[in-house]
Amino acid sequence: MSQPVSKDAVPPPIYGSEGDLTHSSGRFWVLMLGSIGVVFGDIGTSPLYALQTALGQFKGAALRPADVIGVVSLIIWALLIVVTAKYVVYLMQADNKGEGGILSLKALAQRALGQKTPIAFLLGVAGAALFSGDALITPAISVLSALEGLKQVDPNLTPYILPATIIILVMLFTAQSRGTAKVAAFFSPIMVAFFAVNAALGIVHIASD
Repeated sequence: MSQPVSKDAVPPPIYGSEGDLTHSSGRFWVLMLGSIGVVFGDIGTSPLYALQTALGQFKGAALRPADVIGVVSLIIWALLIVVTAKYVVYLMQADNKGEGGILSLKALAQRALGQKTPIAFLLGVAGAALFSGDALITPAISVLSALEGLKQVDPNLTPYILPATIIILVMLFTAQSRGTAKVAAFFSPIMVAFFAVNAALGIVHIASD
């Protein structure tokens, strides 16, 4: 699920003898593993919910290979355009002294357009409001969507899905208050195993088709 990243989730920088910023390979792999649990856990699981919802619209009708491939193709292109092209290539290059986010972008816009420009301020407020709304609704939808899979195992578990979702969310946000790094350390191995199992199953089914 989507989680805000605190300062303790990122290892402190290492400065060389000349004062230049360097990174050890060990810290790089630790940071990469932590990002899998915090960032890519959301990016990697959201397409599964989108695929389930899209294919569920057929409501029992026979699925053709073209139907599945078409939906998967849309999801892949959405990830490439939104995540890779929009964020990695473009937005991550716009930083304010190393800081990112909507408020940093607002500061850059105000500096470029003038401190008294109301448009940059209003756009910053609107962006912050959208970010806050996403931060509130994404964890609830992610956990609820995951637990709804219990209905496929046993329909009698349906009444327990909503209470279990509330309990999990309370536990997650209680643990996250002690630092995102601890949450990342807990979820990273789980997400690595999750992605590995999905990849193995995908390769097996693709090879058998």
